[in-house]
Amino acid sequence: MSDLTIASKSIPAVSSMSVECCRVGYQTPDAAQALTNALLHLLPVDRPILVACVGTDRSTGDALGPLVGSGLARRFPANVIGTVSSPLHAANMEARLAELQLVKDAYVVAVDASLGTDDAVGTITLRQGPLLPGAGVRKSLPPIGACHLTGVVNVGGFMEYVVLQNTRLHLVLSMAEVIVAALTQALQQHKARRYDSAATLPAFEGAAASRSTSSSSGLSTREDRPDWISFA
Repeated sequence: MSDLTIASKSIPAVSSMSVECCRVGYQTPDAAQALTNALLHLLPVDRPILVACVGTDRSTGDALGPLVGSGLARRFPANVIGTVSSPLHAANMEARLAELQLVKDAYVVAVDASLGTDDAVGTITLRQGPLLPGAGVRKSLPPIGACHLTGVVNVGGFMEYVVLQNTRLHLVLSMAEVIVAALTQALQQHKARRYDSAATLPAFEGAAASRSTSSSSGLSTREDRPDWISFA
């Protein structure tokens, strides 16, 4: 049922091929901006970006990925696989991952919940390298992505499925909000950078000038954030 990943200070890393780029607590001031900055160092300007959000809404702890996917899909529906209404999980993973192959040369960012040590709960980590979904519940599933974001939603190591079911929804929603904000800013800025590259050609000069007065570089106000759910 769960596609949870292990990621903490004392439990082995998600993948031996992965390199940690950023780690923040979800309540840290400017946590979303720190993740955005790290993401922008990884996202290639000349490739389309897809976000694969792993998890299921049948488990509170494992709903982080689908919640992030639903938040992103309101602004970037063509860039997201895995939402609350259409989740990407163990039962359909091989078939759904085939959708990623339909976008030529796409750079895939994977998102998943994770289990960790008590002091790691609430942290969000960006790593360069593929996500190994299911590691937290001892499942062997295909690796996903060129980089991945994981959020530690609870303590791992014992009765993982029960732990997932007893994870606080408020924590998962709050972490999802930070990840959605970070990815939204990163995708917006990546799109602007791709457009700037194209604007160097004469045919795009006019469009580039008009864009400079209307494009946004981030989510400066609460109203700018995706309106997928209220985090009152």
